[in-house]
Amino acid sequence: MDTVMLHAIDGLAVRAFVARPEGDPKGCVVVAQEIFGVNDHIRWVIAEQYARAGYLAVAPAFFDRIEPDVELGYTPEGTARGRALVDALGLDAPLRDIRAAAQQIGHGLPVGVVGYCWGGTVAYLAATRLGLPAVGYYGGRTAPFLHERLQAPAMLHFGEHDKLITMDTVRRISTAHPALPCHVYPAGHGFNRFGHPDWHAESADTALARTLAFFRQHLTHD
Repeated sequence: MDTVMLHAIDGLAVRAFVARPEGDPKGCVVVAQEIFGVNDHIRWVIAEQYARAGYLAVAPAFFDRIEPDVELGYTPEGTARGRALVDALGLDAPLRDIRAAAQQIGHGLPVGVVGYCWGGTVAYLAATRLGLPAVGYYGGRTAPFLHERLQAPAMLHFGEHDKLITMDTVRRISTAHPALPCHVYPAGHGFNRFGHPDWHAESADTALARTLAFFRQHLTHD
Protein backbone atom coordinates (compact mmCIF):
# COMPACT_ATOMS: atom_id res chain seq x y z
CA MET A 1 0.00 0.00 0.00
CA ASP A 2 1.29 3.43 -0.97
CA THR A 3 0.66 6.86 0.51
CA VAL A 4 0.50 9.85 -1.83
CA MET A 5 -0.51 13.49 -1.50
CA LEU A 6 -3.67 14.83 -3.09
CA HIS A 7 -3.90 18.51 -3.98
CA ALA A 8 -7.47 19.77 -4.02
CA ILE A 9 -8.82 22.70 -5.99
CA ASP A 10 -8.89 24.89 -2.84
CA GLY A 11 -5.12 24.51 -2.46
CA LEU A 12 -5.15 22.13 0.50
CA ALA A 13 -3.34 18.80 0.44
CA VAL A 14 -4.29 15.55 2.17
CA ARG A 15 -2.77 12.11 2.25
CA ALA A 16 -4.35 9.30 0.29
CA PHE A 17 -3.80 5.59 0.86
CA VAL A 18 -3.58 3.67 -2.40
CA ALA A 19 -3.91 -0.09 -2.96
CA ARG A 20 -3.09 -1.40 -6.42
CA PRO A 21 -4.46 -4.53 -8.07
CA GLU A 22 -2.44 -7.19 -9.80
CA GLY A 23 -2.46 -6.38 -13.48
CA ASP A 24 -4.26 -3.55 -15.21
CA PRO A 25 -7.00 -1.96 -13.09
CA LYS A 26 -10.63 -2.28 -14.12
CA GLY A 27 -11.21 1.22 -12.81
CA CYS A 28 -10.59 3.42 -9.80
CA VAL A 29 -12.65 3.21 -6.60
CA VAL A 30 -12.40 6.12 -4.18
CA VAL A 31 -13.29 5.05 -0.63
CA ALA A 32 -14.88 7.61 1.70
CA GLN A 33 -13.96 6.96 5.33
CA GLU A 34 -16.14 6.62 8.40
CA ILE A 35 -16.03 9.21 11.18
CA PHE A 36 -13.05 7.29 12.57
CA GLY A 37 -10.56 8.36 9.90
CA VAL A 38 -8.58 6.16 7.53
CA ASN A 39 -8.06 3.38 10.05
CA ASP A 40 -7.33 -0.34 9.79
CA HIS A 41 -10.87 -1.02 8.57
CA ILE A 42 -10.65 1.43 5.68
CA ARG A 43 -7.17 0.24 4.71
CA TRP A 44 -8.53 -3.33 4.75
CA VAL A 45 -11.41 -2.23 2.53
CA ILE A 46 -9.19 -0.72 -0.16
CA ALA A 47 -6.75 -3.65 -0.16
CA GLU A 48 -8.92 -6.69 0.44
CA GLN A 49 -12.27 -5.69 -1.01
CA TYR A 50 -11.42 -3.47 -3.98
CA ALA A 51 -7.77 -3.87 -5.03
CA ARG A 52 -8.16 -7.64 -4.69
CA ALA A 53 -11.19 -7.37 -6.99
CA GLY A 54 -9.10 -5.63 -9.64
CA TYR A 55 -9.59 -1.94 -8.87
CA LEU A 56 -7.13 0.82 -8.14
CA ALA A 57 -8.46 1.79 -4.71
CA VAL A 58 -7.75 5.04 -2.90
CA ALA A 59 -8.86 6.40 0.47
CA PRO A 60 -8.28 10.14 1.00
CA ALA A 61 -7.58 11.12 4.60
CA PHE A 62 -10.24 13.82 4.86
CA PHE A 63 -9.34 14.72 8.44
CA ASP A 64 -5.87 15.86 7.33
CA ARG A 65 -7.57 19.15 6.53
CA ILE A 66 -8.06 19.67 10.26
CA GLU A 67 -5.51 17.45 11.99
CA PRO A 68 -2.98 14.98 10.53
CA ASP A 69 -2.84 11.27 11.27
CA VAL A 70 -6.28 10.94 12.86
CA GLU A 71 -7.25 7.32 13.50
CA LEU A 72 -9.95 6.86 16.10
CA GLY A 73 -11.10 3.79 17.96
CA TYR A 74 -14.64 2.44 17.99
CA THR A 75 -15.22 3.78 21.49
CA PRO A 76 -17.58 6.42 22.91
CA GLU A 77 -14.63 8.82 23.03
CA GLY A 78 -13.64 8.02 19.44
CA THR A 79 -17.22 8.42 18.27
CA ALA A 80 -17.57 11.81 19.96
CA ARG A 81 -14.26 13.03 18.53
CA GLY A 82 -15.14 11.76 15.05
CA ARG A 83 -18.53 13.46 15.08
CA ALA A 84 -16.89 16.72 16.13
CA LEU A 85 -14.38 16.43 13.30
CA VAL A 86 -16.96 15.76 10.59
CA ASP A 87 -19.12 18.61 11.87
CA ALA A 88 -16.11 20.93 11.63
CA LEU A 89 -15.10 19.58 8.22
CA GLY A 90 -18.47 19.76 6.50
CA LEU A 91 -19.26 17.96 3.26
CA ASP A 92 -17.88 20.22 0.54
CA ALA A 93 -14.23 19.63 1.48
CA PRO A 94 -14.38 15.81 1.25
CA LEU A 95 -15.99 16.14 -2.18
CA ARG A 96 -13.07 18.31 -3.28
CA ASP A 97 -10.70 15.59 -2.09
CA ILE A 98 -12.68 12.93 -3.96
CA ARG A 99 -12.51 15.03 -7.12
CA ALA A 100 -8.75 15.37 -6.62
CA ALA A 101 -8.39 11.61 -6.18
CA ALA A 102 -10.43 10.96 -9.32
CA GLN A 103 -8.34 13.39 -11.37
CA GLN A 104 -4.88 12.70 -9.97
CA ILE A 105 -4.98 8.97 -9.21
CA GLY A 106 -7.86 7.75 -11.34
CA HIS A 107 -6.77 9.74 -14.39
CA GLY A 108 -7.65 7.81 -17.52
CA LEU A 109 -9.79 5.29 -15.63
CA PRO A 110 -13.52 5.11 -14.95
CA VAL A 111 -14.00 6.28 -11.36
CA GLY A 112 -16.57 5.32 -8.74
CA VAL A 113 -17.01 6.06 -5.06
CA VAL A 114 -17.94 3.89 -2.10
CA GLY A 115 -18.39 5.19 1.42
CA TYR A 116 -19.11 3.88 4.89
CA CYS A 117 -21.01 5.47 7.78
CA TRP A 118 -20.56 9.26 7.36
CA GLY A 119 -18.68 8.39 4.18
CA GLY A 120 -21.85 6.74 2.90
CA THR A 121 -23.44 10.18 2.78
CA VAL A 122 -20.30 11.61 1.16
CA ALA A 123 -20.60 8.89 -1.50
CA TYR A 124 -24.25 9.73 -2.13
CA LEU A 125 -23.27 13.38 -2.64
CA ALA A 126 -20.54 12.30 -5.05
CA ALA A 127 -23.37 10.96 -7.23
CA THR A 128 -25.53 14.09 -6.89
CA ARG A 129 -22.79 16.74 -7.08
CA LEU A 130 -19.81 15.20 -8.88
CA GLY A 131 -21.65 12.89 -11.25
CA LEU A 132 -19.67 9.84 -10.10
CA PRO A 133 -21.26 6.38 -9.75
CA ALA A 134 -21.45 5.75 -6.02
CA VAL A 135 -22.37 3.21 -3.37
CA GLY A 136 -23.17 4.23 0.20
CA TYR A 137 -23.10 1.94 3.21
CA TYR A 138 -25.31 3.01 6.15
CA GLY A 139 -24.92 6.76 5.52
CA GLY A 140 -26.77 8.32 8.41
CA ARG A 141 -26.65 11.92 7.19
CA THR A 142 -28.21 11.37 3.78
CA ALA A 143 -31.84 12.36 4.46
CA PRO A 144 -31.30 16.17 4.37
CA PHE A 145 -30.07 15.88 0.78
CA LEU A 146 -32.87 13.85 -0.75
CA HIS A 147 -33.96 16.85 -2.82
CA GLU A 148 -30.70 16.68 -4.79
CA ARG A 149 -30.96 15.05 -8.19
CA LEU A 150 -28.78 12.04 -8.86
CA GLN A 151 -26.40 12.81 -11.72
CA ALA A 152 -24.95 9.28 -11.79
CA PRO A 153 -26.09 5.79 -10.81
CA ALA A 154 -26.07 5.05 -7.09
CA MET A 155 -26.88 2.25 -4.68
CA LEU A 156 -27.30 2.23 -0.90
CA HIS A 157 -26.91 -0.46 1.78
CA PHE A 158 -28.56 -0.39 5.22
CA GLY A 159 -28.92 -2.67 8.24
CA GLU A 160 -32.44 -3.25 9.51
CA HIS A 161 -31.16 -3.32 13.11
CA ASP A 162 -29.19 -0.07 12.75
CA LYS A 163 -29.82 2.03 15.87
CA LEU A 164 -28.65 5.18 14.08
CA ILE A 165 -30.74 4.91 10.89
CA THR A 166 -34.40 3.99 11.19
CA MET A 167 -36.31 2.05 8.59
CA ASP A 168 -38.56 5.10 8.28
CA THR A 169 -35.50 7.00 7.04
CA VAL A 170 -34.73 4.25 4.53
CA ARG A 171 -38.33 4.40 3.29
CA ARG A 172 -38.03 8.19 2.91
CA ILE A 173 -34.95 7.70 0.75
CA SER A 174 -36.72 5.11 -1.40
CA THR A 175 -39.76 7.36 -1.78
CA ALA A 176 -37.62 10.33 -2.82
CA HIS A 177 -35.64 8.25 -5.32
CA PRO A 178 -37.76 5.27 -6.46
CA ALA A 179 -35.12 4.11 -8.95
CA LEU A 180 -32.34 4.14 -6.34
CA PRO A 181 -31.63 0.60 -5.07
CA CYS A 182 -31.74 0.56 -1.26
CA HIS A 183 -30.77 -2.86 0.04
CA VAL A 184 -31.57 -3.80 3.63
CA TYR A 185 -29.72 -6.54 5.53
CA PRO A 186 -30.36 -8.41 8.81
CA ALA A 187 -27.57 -6.48 10.51
CA GLY A 188 -26.79 -3.32 12.44
CA HIS A 189 -24.70 -0.26 11.75
CA GLY A 190 -21.14 -0.94 10.61
CA PHE A 191 -21.80 -4.46 9.35
CA ASN A 192 -18.82 -4.25 6.96
CA ARG A 193 -16.29 -3.72 9.78
CA PHE A 194 -14.27 -6.90 9.53
CA GLY A 195 -12.94 -8.06 12.90
CA HIS A 196 -15.25 -5.78 14.86
CA PRO A 197 -18.34 -6.86 16.85
CA ASP A 198 -20.52 -4.98 14.33
CA TRP A 199 -19.26 -7.25 11.51
CA HIS A 200 -22.00 -9.38 9.97
CA ALA A 201 -20.33 -11.71 7.51
CA GLU A 202 -23.33 -12.75 5.43
CA SER A 203 -24.55 -9.18 5.03
CA ALA A 204 -21.07 -7.87 4.26
CA ASP A 205 -20.49 -10.55 1.63
CA THR A 206 -23.83 -9.95 -0.06
CA ALA A 207 -23.39 -6.17 -0.03
CA LEU A 208 -19.88 -6.46 -1.46
CA ALA A 209 -21.08 -8.76 -4.24
CA ARG A 210 -23.77 -6.25 -5.16
CA THR A 211 -21.29 -3.37 -4.98
CA LEU A 212 -18.79 -5.11 -7.25
CA ALA A 213 -21.57 -5.94 -9.71
CA PHE A 214 -22.57 -2.26 -9.65
CA PHE A 215 -19.03 -1.17 -10.44
CA ARG A 216 -18.69 -3.79 -13.18
CA GLN A 217 -21.79 -2.31 -14.78
CA HIS A 218 -21.02 1.38 -14.35
CA LEU A 219 -17.22 1.66 -14.39
CA THR A 220 -16.58 0.90 -18.03
CA HIS A 221 -13.92 2.17 -20.40
CA ASP A 222 -15.21 4.28 -23.27
